[in-house]
Amino acid sequence: MSRTFHSLRHRDYRLYWSGMFVSNIGTWMQRVAQDWLVLVVLGGGAQAVGITTGLQFLPFLLVAPFGGLLADRLPKRTLLLATNSFLGGLALVLGTLVLAGAAQIWHVYVLAFLVGVGNALDNPARQAFVSELVGQADVTNAVALNSASFNGARLIGPAAAGGLIALIGTGWLFVINGLSFAAPITMLLMLRLPSTRASPADGDTTGPLGRLRAGVAYVRSRPDLVMVLTIVFGLGTFGMNFQMTMALMATEVYDRGPEEYGLLGSILAVGTLSGALVAARRRLPRLRLLVGGTVLFGVLAVAAGSMPTYATFALTLAPIGVLVMTVLTVANGYIQTTVDHHIRGRVLSLYITILMGGTPAGAPVIGWLADTLGARWSLLAGGTLTALCTALAVAVFARHATFRVRPRLRPLPHIAVTHTRRATGSGSRDAA
Repeated sequence: MSRTFHSLRHRDYRLYWSGMFVSNIGTWMQRVAQDWLVLVVLGGGAQAVGITTGLQFLPFLLVAPFGGLLADRLPKRTLLLATNSFLGGLALVLGTLVLAGAAQIWHVYVLAFLVGVGNALDNPARQAFVSELVGQADVTNAVALNSASFNGARLIGPAAAGGLIALIGTGWLFVINGLSFAAPITMLLMLRLPSTRASPADGDTTGPLGRLRAGVAYVRSRPDLVMVLTIVFGLGTFGMNFQMTMALMATEVYDRGPEEYGLLGSILAVGTLSGALVAARRRLPRLRLLVGGTVLFGVLAVAAGSMPTYATFALTLAPIGVLVMTVLTVANGYIQTTVDHHIRGRVLSLYITILMGGTPAGAPVIGWLADTLGARWSLLAGGTLTALCTALAVAVFARHATFRVRPRLRPLPHIAVTHTRRATGSGSRDAA
C-alpha cells in the first residue's frame, strides 16, 4: 500500500476513517445550511450569523479540557459513541424544528452552543483514539489522513448543500446530517478493540480539577510542548481567520460577489487537502517543519494581503492551505508520539483549546485592524503576528529544552533543529 494511505491497512482504522468521512460531509452541509437558515430564512442578518459561530467556538474554551479528562478516564470508543449520538440527535432536533416551521433564532443559538459542547468533548477522544487504532509507528500518517478526511469532505459538503438548499430547503439538510452520524456509530460498534476502562498510569486519585492541574503541570514540565502550543496559539488566533479575511479581500479589495468568494474557499480547501495528503507520507513529525512552516505561512499571508489582483490573491491560497495542514499535522503528531498515553487526552485537549479557543479572541483584533487600516491588514497583520509569535516561542522556550533551533543560509536556506543531551553533550541534527 502507498505510504500516503499506509494507516488504512489497519482494519479498525479503515472502518473508523470511513465512518468519520461520511459524518464530516454531513457536518459541512449543516454548517452551510445553518448560516443560510440564520441569515436568510430567519432574517437574522450578519450579526446573528456571527453570534451563532461564536457560540459554537465558545465551548472549546470552557469544555474541551474536561473532554481531555474524560478521554483519559473512560474507554474512548464508549465516549465517541456517546458524543456522536448526541451530535446526531441535535441535528435531528434542529431539522424537525425547521420542517415544522417552528424554528426561531434562539433555538439555533442554543443548539449551536450544544453542538460546540459535543465537539469539545468529542475532539480530544477522537484525536487520542488514533494511536489505539494504528499504533505509534503509524500515528503521524493516521493524523494526516484524519485531516484529509475532514478537508476532503469540505470539498463535497458545501457544494452539495448549496444545491440541496435550493431543492429541498435547509430543514432536510439538518436531518441528513443527523442521519450521517449513523455511519461512525456503526463503524465504532464494528471495531474489534476491547471496550475496557482506561487505567491511568499516574496513580491519580484526585478529583477532576486535580487531574486537569496534573495535565497542565505535565505540559509546563516539557518546554518543547510549551513551544509547540505557543506556535499553534499564534496560528489559530491570528492566522486562521480565513472566512473573515477571504470575505474582506473579495468584497472590499477586489469588489467581487458571492460566487468569487465561494471559489476562494474551494481553492483553500484544495490546498488543505493536498497538505494533508503530503503530510501523510512523512514517517515522523519534525519540529523543523512546525517552525519553518509557520514562519513561511506568515510570509505567504503577508504576500497574499499585498496581491494586486483577485487572480493572484487566489493563487496564494492553495500553498497557504498546504502550510496550514503541514503545521497542524506536525503539531498533533508530535503530541501523539511524545506524550505518555495516560495523559495524552488532557494534553490534546489543551492543544484543541488553544487552537480553537483563540479564534474568538483573535478575530475581533484582526477585524478591528481591518476596519481601521483597511481590509488588506487582516492578512498583513495576521501573517506578521503569526510569524512573530513563532519567533518568540522559539526564542523563549527552545533554549530551555533539549534542542536548539537556528536558521541556516548554506548550502540552501533552512532551519536546523539540533537535539542535545545535556548529560553527555552529544547531539543530532534535524535540518530542514
